[in-house]
Amino acid sequence: MTGEMTETAPIVTLSGINKTFYRGKEPIHVLENLDLDVPGGSFEALMGPSGSGKSTLLNLIAGLDEPSAGSLTVAGANLGNMSEGQRAAWRAQNIGFVFQTYNLMPVLTALENVELPLLLAKLPAAERRKRAEIALRVVGLEDRGGHLPRQLSGGQEQRVTIARAIVADPKIIVADEPTGDLDRDSANDILNLLDKLNKEFNKTIVMVTHDPAAAERAQIVRRLDKGALVS
Repeated sequence: MTGEMTETAPIVTLSGINKTFYRGKEPIHVLENLDLDVPGGSFEALMGPSGSGKSTLLNLIAGLDEPSAGSLTVAGANLGNMSEGQRAAWRAQNIGFVFQTYNLMPVLTALENVELPLLLAKLPAAERRKRAEIALRVVGLEDRGGHLPRQLSGGQEQRVTIARAIVADPKIIVADEPTGDLDRDSANDILNLLDKLNKEFNKTIVMVTHDPAAAERAQIVRRLDKGALVS
């Protein structure tokens, strides 16, 4: 990461955000007049009941969706002024994704899965492989690069997912229920890894979770209810 932002400067700023979906002609207000600042270098957890807007908020921060109203600035970019193509290019440089389901390509090795995001960067093959190997080393799987996903445990698959998320050196990692499919020991391993990425590599992490044990790892816990942040 560059030194342009201090740890206390916001890397995410949402102001007056509304998000409305439509079921037929019926509007469904998922987020309403939401304001949020996320400091750079922080580890935040978003909690709340199902349907409270957590994943919608995460998708907005990640540039996967756009607000119905309000302003949204992430990593220095005004996402509301971007086309979908511009947002896709911006995501590739700034956002790493970790989901509950690992979304690994079953016919590719761990190393090849990690390499995938770099195909958009037009890097030489040798450089892509080097960066993928470094990312696997960071997550402790340098000896599993040649394994297919079916040859790995669930916890190892999630580590490969995290390696893929960090291979392009993003500023922000968005994690949607990253421990949801794991047993407690594997979940703790993943949380230790996210903590390492935050503290040693200064990655900003925004994590949606239902798991109180996962939320305890975050520096800041925010709760959403009916589309609004509650204290």
